[in-house]
Amino acid sequence: MSRIFISAAHKSSGKTTISIGLCRALTNLGHTVQPFKKGPDYIDPMWLSAAANRDCFNLDFYTMQHSEITDKFHTTRIGSDLSLIEGNKGLYDGLDLDGKNSNAALAKLLHTPVILVIDARGMTRGIAPLVLGYQDFDSDVNIAGVILNQLGGSRHESKLRSVIEHYTDISVIGAVHRKAELEIKERHLGLMPSNESDIASNQIDQLGKHIAEQVDLESVLKIASQIEPLTPIKAEQSQVLNSAPSLKLGIARDSAFGFYYPDDLQEFENLGVEIVNIDLLKESALPEIDGLFIGGGFPETQMQALEKNESMRDSIKSAIENNLPCYAECGGLMYLSVSITWNKQTYKMAGVISAQIKMHQKPQGRGYIQVEQTGDQLWTVSNKQISAHEFHYSSIDILSDDYQYAYKVKRGTGIDGQHDGIIYKNTLACYAHLKDTKQSPWVKQFVKFMHQCKNNEVENK
Repeated sequence: MSRIFISAAHKSSGKTTISIGLCRALTNLGHTVQPFKKGPDYIDPMWLSAAANRDCFNLDFYTMQHSEITDKFHTTRIGSDLSLIEGNKGLYDGLDLDGKNSNAALAKLLHTPVILVIDARGMTRGIAPLVLGYQDFDSDVNIAGVILNQLGGSRHESKLRSVIEHYTDISVIGAVHRKAELEIKERHLGLMPSNESDIASNQIDQLGKHIAEQVDLESVLKIASQIEPLTPIKAEQSQVLNSAPSLKLGIARDSAFGFYYPDDLQEFENLGVEIVNIDLLKESALPEIDGLFIGGGFPETQMQALEKNESMRDSIKSAIENNLPCYAECGGLMYLSVSITWNKQTYKMAGVISAQIKMHQKPQGRGYIQVEQTGDQLWTVSNKQISAHEFHYSSIDILSDDYQYAYKVKRGTGIDGQHDGIIYKNTLACYAHLKDTKQSPWVKQFVKFMHQCKNNEVENK
């Protein structure tokens, strides 16, 4: 099964727009493309999913074991004929000095050839030592081609092609010129999520068109096919915990909330849970559900509409006060608070948690985190310490001293630099973004908690 790894010399080289364009262009040719994203990310996968018409899955050394990564890679690409992995940051960038969690390490683990995207603005002859250095740094990484990006025109392209052809043995398989329509609108938290943009579909079509015109797709397919075979690993299948009573899990999915890992949602379904999507902006009240999951997103951009939907805010508060199990991450935590203040404007939120949210110009918590379970959490995973990530521009001012916390922060920011995971009744609200993995099978534990709460409710009637 063909596969390629799209990486770059450094961050912000344009590999995401090129990856999106490749997914759409190759899909338009009739290929079934399975996209992947290295690292913890929600926004890029939204765009890649939309471009390929298939869910994009995350592969992350920090939260997943090597066997989990290979399992995920094998099982999720069934039914496709081409896998495209988009890296994060630069090819050799990573947390550790030895590069064991770098993009290069992932490319080697999955025996996948790399196409290197180079932002060539202002470069001519200097591109040769850059390419040679990346090739020589780790001979086990197969850099099979280069896509030049952000070119100033045909003369610039011609010079760069001549330099690379003269000094290196690598092929230039694409030369993408600077065009305004190739730029996805940016905002304070990275690329604007595709679920929020009315023009996302048209933009993806334009990216696919431009990439098809400026990248040699036949060369991409040839590189992707020249691979070592990977031995499939049989993944463990989840079993339904209990066939009765069935569970319904409400999930906030709208233009304010959309940060969910598709495999986490699939795990809920594997465990016999029916997922009910809820629009917190438009629907007036919660449907009949046994639990609620409010993921991350950008509630601050929709805070006026969220405040206006008073009936939904009241419905959620009432349900939580009546012990509905609820899990809220980042944007969900913000929504459950009393208010959000951004750009000198303050709007009311659900008021479940006695806290106020304030938005800032710079991130208040960003990157990989490590949290330790305190023993007060509503559900427990086997590992006392959990690897996760956070990315928030907001800070939270807790107005009550009565809360217990599920986590002690060992690395990262969390609520106050020391704690994360506010516990209130049957609600857990945190800044941490969890991924369901062997070290943190939180989905299974949350499902068990929902069953427990439902059984208790039946017994008390």
